[in-house]
Amino acid sequence: MRKRCVYAALVLMVAVSVVAAVPATALAYSPWDTSYTHDELMLMARVIYGEAAGEPYIGKVAVGAVVLNRVRSPLFPDTIAEVIYEPWQFSCVGNWMFNSYPDQDSIRAAKDALAGWDPTGGALYYFNYHIVTNSWLWSKPVARIIGNHLFTY
Repeated sequence: MRKRCVYAALVLMVAVSVVAAVPATALAYSPWDTSYTHDELMLMARVIYGEAAGEPYIGKVAVGAVVLNRVRSPLFPDTIAEVIYEPWQFSCVGNWMFNSYPDQDSIRAAKDALAGWDPTGGALYYFNYHIVTNSWLWSKPVARIIGNHLFTY
């Protein structure tokens, strides 16, 4: 009986140390979820390109994470396409950049976001804090500032 208790305690200690070694991050999608399509990847890359072309790489990933956080939120539509094409949500939709082929950084950022990297910690909104004067957006709790974007909940 004592051997079983010692064995169970060892197994528990190993399990705890393995879990503790993995950094905690808020995941938009599970990193093991590969159920997205190539079209969804490219749509994400196009919105990242249109919204964050001049931003640092982490800012590009953050824009993709916001799209995915919205997909998981009950406040927004349930698919990547529905979130991106929801009226008045992404200012780039329909402009020349959104309708262009995205650069490699934007494609890579979309892949990183789809793999689960969320540098915003679950943000649902972002805006360029140098330009936007909308008091509703400014009233949201701040998640993080990355480049020229303020990410909020």
